[in-house]
Amino acid sequence: MTRLGAVIAQAIIIEYGRDEFLRRLAHPFWFQSFGAVMGMDWHSSGITTSVIGSLKAGLRPLQRELGLHVCGGRGKHSRATPQELQAIGERVGFDGAALAQTSRLVAKVDSAAVQDGFDLYLHGFIVADDGHWVVVQQGMNGEAKQARRYHWLSEGLESFVDQPHAAIEGRGRGEIVNLTDHRAERSRRAQLELLEGLGPDGILREMAALAPAAEPAENEAEPLLPHLVLPDHHDVRPKDVILRRLHATLAAAAERGPADFTQLLALPGVGPRTVQSLAMVAEVVHGAPYRFSDPARYSLAHGGKDGHPFPVPLKVYDETIRVLKYAVVKARLGQGEELAAIKRLDLQARALEGKVSGPSFEAFVARERANSPAYGGRTVEDDRLESEGTARRRSA
Repeated sequence: MTRLGAVIAQAIIIEYGRDEFLRRLAHPFWFQSFGAVMGMDWHSSGITTSVIGSLKAGLRPLQRELGLHVCGGRGKHSRATPQELQAIGERVGFDGAALAQTSRLVAKVDSAAVQDGFDLYLHGFIVADDGHWVVVQQGMNGEAKQARRYHWLSEGLESFVDQPHAAIEGRGRGEIVNLTDHRAERSRRAQLELLEGLGPDGILREMAALAPAAEPAENEAEPLLPHLVLPDHHDVRPKDVILRRLHATLAAAAERGPADFTQLLALPGVGPRTVQSLAMVAEVVHGAPYRFSDPARYSLAHGGKDGHPFPVPLKVYDETIRVLKYAVVKARLGQGEELAAIKRLDLQARALEGKVSGPSFEAFVARERANSPAYGGRTVEDDRLESEGTARRRSA
């Protein structure tokens, strides 16, 4: 995941620039699709931890070249974010102290101003050399065993307390205290006036004198952020995938592969199955936002580490990384033909959507499962069983 995440990031930055990569990370549907195409369990809250961790490890050797830095992470790593930002600021020249304060403020907003029953445990802060940034942080509701992800983007951010989020991903859990809602502006102002005018003792006196409040007036509809809600089931089901898009991707891989991949297909080991995965990776790099509404579909590129929809085909995964890295290296040298060929896979898939047919979802997954041994299919359960077997042999 570290290798594939890094090379996808490079491809996006080469083609569209750093700011576009930050925008992608701030979009919950793209973020989920990104994690799924990397082989993480498609619906899991662990996608957030894995994507941030993979990018932090994968982009660290490239930070001078890309001008991009990944700070924070889970647990103790999240608490170290301000120190990381200050150290990077001293090295590259942006105001690290100000960004450290931003990191603390963003975390405080989502833990105190947004009281929704989710306790923050992960804070990822991705910053460019020019000071532009995106924050992806996640909270957990232990009782419900559900996670909620909060996306922030510096671009266009006018206030940290008035509609600051780029998106919030997770299921609704009834009424919450959300002082970042635009409709709470009067409440925020009144709280400051109370503190300044009455002080704590005066506030207690006023509370004691309050009569029962009248029914609140009907509020206007809240502006909608991108909102992603994922199911509880682990397996990928037909309803989780928009089949016409899968058919379009398969057809694009079949039609454009032979036409555009003459040089890439000449690389040893690259065959039709690798081109099929590259078509889905191409969509993650180049795809239009509307095509990420079914993130489960991207798990069909490289499966999932939990075995759903099928074990991760390690041989295909390695070939995907190798081909994409080859194309990125050539593009950095001013030879963009290979990267352009991968882009045409995405363009072809969009052109074919709704115009081609293909196997049923069940037939597609059954074929991948049948071919899994030949592709080096593997899950974390295989790792566990091997580890236990090794321990038993050592004990014997």
